[in-house]
Amino acid sequence: MAVRGQDIASVIKKQIEGYSSDLSVVDVGTVIEVGDGIARVHGLSGVAYNELVEIDGGIAGMALNLEEDSVGIVILGDPATIKEGTEVRGTGRVMQVPVGEALLGRVVDGIGMPIDGKGPVSTTDSSEVEIVAPNVAIRKSVDTPLQTGIKAVDAAIPIGRGQRELIIGDRTTGKTAICIDAIINQKGGDVICIYVAIGQKVGKVGTTVGTLEQLGAMEHTIVVAANASDAAPMQYLAPYTGCAMAEYFMAQGKDVLIAYDDLSKHAWAYRQMSLLLKRPPGREAYPGDVFYLHSRLLERAAKLDDAHGGGSITALPVIETQAGDVSAYVPTNVISITDGQIYLEPELFNAGTRPAVNVGLSVSRVGSAAQTKSMKAVAGQLRLDLAQYRELVTFAQFGTDDLDASTRRQLERGQRSVEILKQGQNVPLPVGQQVAIIYGLNEGYLDDVPVENVIAWSQAFQSFMSSNHSDLISEVSEVLSDESKTNLNAAIEEFKESGLI
Repeated sequence: MAVRGQDIASVIKKQIEGYSSDLSVVDVGTVIEVGDGIARVHGLSGVAYNELVEIDGGIAGMALNLEEDSVGIVILGDPATIKEGTEVRGTGRVMQVPVGEALLGRVVDGIGMPIDGKGPVSTTDSSEVEIVAPNVAIRKSVDTPLQTGIKAVDAAIPIGRGQRELIIGDRTTGKTAICIDAIINQKGGDVICIYVAIGQKVGKVGTTVGTLEQLGAMEHTIVVAANASDAAPMQYLAPYTGCAMAEYFMAQGKDVLIAYDDLSKHAWAYRQMSLLLKRPPGREAYPGDVFYLHSRLLERAAKLDDAHGGGSITALPVIETQAGDVSAYVPTNVISITDGQIYLEPELFNAGTRPAVNVGLSVSRVGSAAQTKSMKAVAGQLRLDLAQYRELVTFAQFGTDDLDASTRRQLERGQRSVEILKQGQNVPLPVGQQVAIIYGLNEGYLDDVPVENVIAWSQAFQSFMSSNHSDLISEVSEVLSDESKTNLNAAIEEFKESGLI
């Protein structure tokens, strides 16, 4: 059968009409060297800094070094299948992570993928891990307290919503415990919590998650865990991932508390990546931009003004010091970025003062603006007593026999002040209870209680007030009026006469 020319022409014409030009230009390169979780790629001439790339085999990577003849890529998966000659394609987008309400109660890895065995996260929302911090014009000054439930912190080193308060100290001095107590204390409140674990043992993270679940705190918490066994790029991304999740809630006008535990290991992971990428090392072998590494993260913590929803992110970065050396490179960097620090001392910890907060060296640059009126009324006297006690205690070690009555009285009040601030782990106190106890101390109701019985007295007093005067506790959590002072005096007298201790 002969094929007519016009038939062929009509077929070609129909194909031309039905042709859709869905052509896209893909930036392609090839791996020329791979090792230690880093790949050097030839090509990818149009790739951008921090852009996600796709490596043959479905492995993702991130472009960090843009050099004249190659691109340095950190591998975000198992590098075992990547070899010389493997094809790499640019994606044209930066790293994004899932965000949303569905993440509450979940444990995810450094790029937001669930690792708790509870199935996929059912959210369609995602956010870039790196965004520019809110500018100063849309921020509001910190004026709302964020209660941690820890007497030593809420009374002496108050934290406000939108603040960045550094927790700094040596290994095993209770830094993580302060973060966890602050998260537990938000149970039943309006603050969403995110706990970012960087470079920790899997067992330790599992224990922390178990504690939060047991105390009912996982319902309002997201845990982002980049464990010690994870690759350095995952540890590097984890805090930015947590911050992106926090910003989703802040944009809705909600208050978020995020703990970065800890940024020392974050800096180590970044140093490892930078050295493998052959970036020039600086002080302590850290790269020159290690300050920017943390400043661009912590500056994203803010309290927005009412025109932008009034949401806030409160950051609790943790830094581990070596033998109390706060003058090392990373500690001094983070101290200069944050709005104060809670300093934990090994000597206090070993002496049995828990939490081991050195109230003299710790500081909150927001101050009493982040306290309720009632806490402000009682905390000033407590801080004064502690300061005077610290001055006198050096002289008192030579013997108290020659001291005059007022100095001896000041020393005894100081000893009771130190004791009253001791607190067990995972038992945060409501602010009303804290105010009542500190008020009793300031008014001299504990002066006749032996120092060794002060902790037992305060615990019995808490139980007594919860059982018999819960309405008074609620009242003094905000304002300490003359009437509530009279009622508190009567309640404390009643407790002392009851013989409960």
